[in-house]
Amino acid sequence: MEVEEKNITRLNIDGKEYILIGTAHVSKKSAEQVKEVIEREQPDSVCVELDEQRYQSIMEGDKWKETDIFKVIKDRKATFLLMNLAISSFQKRMAKQLGIQAGQEMIQGIQSAKETGAELVLADRNIQVTFSRIWSNVGFTGKSKLLMQIIYSIFSNDSISEEELEKLKSKDMLEGMLNEFTETFPRLKKPLIDERDQYLSQKIKDAPGEKIVAVLGAAHVPGIKEEIKKEHDLEQLNERPPKSKLPKIIGWGIPIFILALIAYTFISNPDAGLQQSISWILWNGGFSALGVAIAFGHPLAILTAFVAAPITSLNPLLAAGWFAGAVQAYFKRPNVADFDRLSEDVLSIKGFWSNKVTRVLLIVVLANLGSSLGTFIGGADVIRLFFENL
Repeated sequence: MEVEEKNITRLNIDGKEYILIGTAHVSKKSAEQVKEVIEREQPDSVCVELDEQRYQSIMEGDKWKETDIFKVIKDRKATFLLMNLAISSFQKRMAKQLGIQAGQEMIQGIQSAKETGAELVLADRNIQVTFSRIWSNVGFTGKSKLLMQIIYSIFSNDSISEEELEKLKSKDMLEGMLNEFTETFPRLKKPLIDERDQYLSQKIKDAPGEKIVAVLGAAHVPGIKEEIKKEHDLEQLNERPPKSKLPKIIGWGIPIFILALIAYTFISNPDAGLQQSISWILWNGGFSALGVAIAFGHPLAILTAFVAAPITSLNPLLAAGWFAGAVQAYFKRPNVADFDRLSEDVLSIKGFWSNKVTRVLLIVVLANLGSSLGTFIGGADVIRLFFENL
């Protein structure tokens, strides 16, 4: 049995009642409706569209202060953290414009569950697993476009009215950001929406009690209405995709090929071999250093990128950005004030570039992107010089 009212869907399945509230993630009206429904219905459980990581982020607002920037670089999480901050920026910018708190309806769900004595269920899949499955679903071109779309969302100053915001209830927050991208790459919808519909529906179905209220982004409601009638394997949906061997083969194959060409050229024509080596160093080091310079890195971080890139490009286990980022963090180490300002600084381009935390992350990412570009151009030039001197 299914009953619908404005933004609310009621389902009765196997003796349990499910009340799904479709929300916009930065809507004051959604938060008010969540409070009203939970207080009226007095459910046994309240499910919220959060995972443990995002829940902790909400409950421990000052957790950024404990971040070890060197550990972020060492654990290769700079790009992931930068993407998270970009998404946070998108939500917070809209929320600030409307004078509300980002994710207020989820916060309200948590508070109302506590006030009514309902069991709180964190129903969403770990965001890192979702990103991992998205990342594996698109090729190199897709990854580049995805990053550009997220970066664009940081820099966009587009305003949005609350009326337009209410229309966003038909989209997931991530899907809203990446709408054009999902049209170009339909495969993105599966890990971003469909799989999460399955995961959310199973967690909602497994919630204790006879009456369950679920606070969800409205994009998930149609899918959950169908998926909740089925059984889903949460363990399988939580699996990270196996890493392809192709990137590793390419990662080692290109350096070996480049080194072999330079070595052969050196033997047959030392002057041409020297020219190849200089070209490789200049293209790799130059583009990587340029990336750090664009992020307004410390002069020694720029120099580090220039020196490291030609070497790290020949070793897939290393990356120029790690070294440049570590040097930047050493000379311009983020302090407590930088972490305190992070939530505000991510709202603007100037803030992203001026905050010491995001600047380190930008340096890591842009140095690596520059090094990758330098590898392709430098490698092409090495091949050109090889054929010219056969």
